[in-house]
Amino acid sequence: MKTILVFACLSMALCLAAPAQEAEIVEQKSEVNADSYNYSFETSDGTKQEQHGTVKNLGPEEEALQVAGSYSYVGDDGQTYSITYVADENGFQPQGEHIPHL
Repeated sequence: MKTILVFACLSMALCLAAPAQEAEIVEQKSEVNADSYNYSFETSDGTKQEQHGTVKNLGPEEEALQVAGSYSYVGDDGQTYSITYVADENGFQPQGEHIPHL
């Protein structure tokens, strides 16, 4: 389940950043443990992402994955967009200057 969430978040970030040309990974780090993980990467087009997650005990026999991270990318308009987020039992909660507040 953890692996699926990690790849889903990574895929979402890469889709949002969709570069006009192929980018190469210039830096990548990851660490996976029994109850936590973290990773980060940067690509040649300026896209960056970092994320860490831990298993949170919600009560007897109930656990949830708690994830926090950020990503940034350069949009077609040349502006850098940055998003920070938390994803836990309350859902995905992104924050960024360009994201409307409800």
